[in-house]
Amino acid sequence: MNVRFLGTGTSTGVPQIGCRCDVCSSNDPRDNRLRASVMVEVGPSRLLIDCSPDFRQQVMPLPYRKIDGCLFTHEHYDHVGGIDDLRPFSRFGTVDLYMEAHLEEVIRLRMPYCFSPQGYKGVPDIRVRSIDPEKVFHVGEVEVTPIRVMHYKLPILGFRIGDFAYLTDVKTIPDGELEKLRGLDVLVISALRKTEHFSHQTLDQALTVIGMLQPRTAYLTHISHELGLHAEVEQELPEAVFLAYDGLEVVGR
Repeated sequence: MNVRFLGTGTSTGVPQIGCRCDVCSSNDPRDNRLRASVMVEVGPSRLLIDCSPDFRQQVMPLPYRKIDGCLFTHEHYDHVGGIDDLRPFSRFGTVDLYMEAHLEEVIRLRMPYCFSPQGYKGVPDIRVRSIDPEKVFHVGEVEVTPIRVMHYKLPILGFRIGDFAYLTDVKTIPDGELEKLRGLDVLVISALRKTEHFSHQTLDQALTVIGMLQPRTAYLTHISHELGLHAEVEQELPEAVFLAYDGLEVVGR
């Protein structure tokens, strides 16, 4: 398995427009963060988790080939805003979007032109595959386990693929869902900043979850400029915990 971080930033991205803080002014490319998304390759299969407004920019450096499925965590714009840019990948056939039923309703309202019965040229060829958050599903030969997490009061999804799990926009994780996250090789989990936030974990809260689950390695994502400079924050982290950055590639088992 190969995991590529396409974006590791929060909804505003980093630098944040109009900000001249040390992070937003940094010359370290690891402090430049597009909106959060990852590409996961398992054998010949290629899966995208979330499709951010920065999707076009994120995939331009990558080999141009089929996306076998897009998995969506929730409906916030920084996680779905790039769906229209799936158009070029329609050349390989219909692109399947895996999401909960309520999210499908939201996407159809936001992008009705993509679902018109008549249809017309120039729209992405996409098909929604509704998933049950309590059931394992498959994208081709790849088995995916949905993980229910809470984004404040909004129920959203994380995903486990083999010994890899991706959890973004987390505030809390129900106890029963934690059991689905045991024995991980790689855990990716969000850590917005160091100070309290009503709908996102702080750095310390993310580290507490990592400590409970004890994955072999853990990577932090969905990071705001308020967390601090990449080079400095990495020095504060426990062994086998790292700040992810855009373009980072991780090989899992």
